[in-house]
Amino acid sequence: MKQLRLGILAGLFAGAGVLSWGAARLWDSLGTLPSVPLAAPVVLAVIAVVLLAAALSIRARLRAQRERRPGAKGVEPLMAARAVLFGQASALVTALVAGMYGGTGVFLLGFLDVPPRRDQAVYAGFAVLAGIAVIAAAFFLERVCRLPDDGDDERNTAQAA
Repeated sequence: MKQLRLGILAGLFAGAGVLSWGAARLWDSLGTLPSVPLAAPVVLAVIAVVLLAAALSIRARLRAQRERRPGAKGVEPLMAARAVLFGQASALVTALVAGMYGGTGVFLLGFLDVPPRRDQAVYAGFAVLAGIAVIAAAFFLERVCRLPDDGDDERNTAQAA
């Protein structure tokens, strides 16, 4: 399984942001710009909490298994792979969504004197921050579920001998 790349996520974020900014300019010139929902940052924050909870749970189970605690439940490889896949998919989609809200928020910065548009800019900013939290939680989950590299395993075996 390939690891997440920060460059790919940043590229998705930037591309979606530029397209969203252009679409917001066009849409505003043709009519009323759709509003940024208040639920956007809330949903992204919930996804970040779920990813973080999964990472902490798996880390605790792996630690208990490594320390050979009695009654410790191990982590099945398929469960760990599913968790990593969920984290990676969440990070990729969130990069697009946060970029979209970021582009819209940048467009709305020109209208901060209008109270409804100022609120929309704030919601968009919080959505971007929550998106960053999702991506950070996905990277943490991936790090928790990472297997040691072949080179690391050989180096540890050689040191033990």
